[in-house]
Amino acid sequence: MAIVLKPAPSPVLVWTRRWIQLLVGLVAYGVAIGLMLRAGLGVSPWDVFAQGISLQTGLPFGLVVVLVGGLVLLLWIPLRERPGIGTVLNVLLIGPSVELGLWLVPQQTVPWQQATVFAGGLALLALATGLYVGARLGPGPRDGLMTGLHARTGKPIWVVRSGIELVVVAAGFLLGGQVGVGTLAFAVLIGPMVNVTLPLLRVPVPAHPAAPSVIDPAPPEEVPA
Repeated sequence: MAIVLKPAPSPVLVWTRRWIQLLVGLVAYGVAIGLMLRAGLGVSPWDVFAQGISLQTGLPFGLVVVLVGGLVLLLWIPLRERPGIGTVLNVLLIGPSVELGLWLVPQQTVPWQQATVFAGGLALLALATGLYVGARLGPGPRDGLMTGLHARTGKPIWVVRSGIELVVVAAGFLLGGQVGVGTLAFAVLIGPMVNVTLPLLRVPVPAHPAAPSVIDPAPPEEVPA
């Protein structure tokens, strides 16, 4: 049977797509968090943590997201993780984008509207995750913390991730962050949803740009925390 080689895409087009995906994905990710906050049904573990800090300090939620991301990135140093440009932009852009989402949508109090806004935010977050992770320009700070601890401890990824999220959601709850049905829905649904968006949006990066065919040997990225 004849083997048909797929022509390699232009390196310029590939890099352009990667940067567009990264920037659009990070902004959309922050807006999605803003939508879920406005739904008032509970948010992801890390956002419960940021919400608790925001309530206790009076700092804007978006600023707290930036500060927490920066502190988590510092934890990469002893773990010997290497950030990419996408990692740095993750820390810098998601927080301001959350504030954009909070500005666009008012607080919801009617149950069906709360559910609709939360569902829209969760769907947008899954799409955004596929975009920015699929760009392959560096993991988010929380992802690197998870994979770094996995490498240093030898514990399975799911154990490390679950342990981290239990700690941050408990701390956030004690600080006044909102844990609700949305927190549970996020934990149950985000993995399967990202498993749909990520393969569709992952940018194929040739192992050898000069080669006449596209080979994508990289394993699937972990679902961001």
